Amino acid sequence: MSCVHVGGGACTIPRYVTATRTGSRHIVIEPDGLLVNLVREQLDLRSVPRLKVIVAGGREGTAKVWDETADLVVLDAFTGATMPVELATAEYMGDLARILRPEGTLLINMADGKGLAFARRLLATVTGTFRHVALMAEPGIMRGRRFGNLIVAASRTELPLELLTRRAAGGLTQARCVHGEALTNFVAGAAPIRDGDPVIAPVPPPAVFG
Repeated sequence: MSCVHVGGGACTIPRYVTATRTGSRHIVIEPDGLLVNLVREQLDLRSVPRLKVIVAGGREGTAKVWDETADLVVLDAFTGATMPVELATAEYMGDLARILRPEGTLLINMADGKGLAFARRLLATVTGTFRHVALMAEPGIMRGRRFGNLIVAASRTELPLELLTRRAAGGLTQARCVHGEALTNFVAGAAPIRDGDPVIAPVPPPAVFG
């Protein structure tokens, strides 16, 4: 399994995939060189086989990845607690589609709050590139009642929707899985995000972090 991670953090997801799928390969794209050095020193990245780190912004790093080489792309990039808008555009989704194999999957971790305006526009952007899309979040977040994280799964081939729905509902933190007509209704005609659009990514209210 070949994976590309846009936003590395402490490389928790590459570590998990390596532990659960022996022999998987990982490219981690992370712009914070100081963070990368800290993770190398404190968490011993050398212990994770077949992992390569590219110190670069998401778009710059993605441009260095060959076409159709990834089975999984994980977009989990935040500046502070805000998703960089340049990583939410139709142009960037096209570049992520370029590096995915035809049957590959894109996972996006995003955050939004009341009204979910940003989430709706991001979903409109993703569905413009990928035919099969699902959205998962806790019910309160999905209804726009409070700020929190939402997960998008997208692919050019069918997603395991029954499994996603069951896993989302049966986890420690129960979540809904929205797809098909329900997802179309969620997007509700929102416009895709394109390079240069004056879009401001949502910022969590102070109470979220106490």
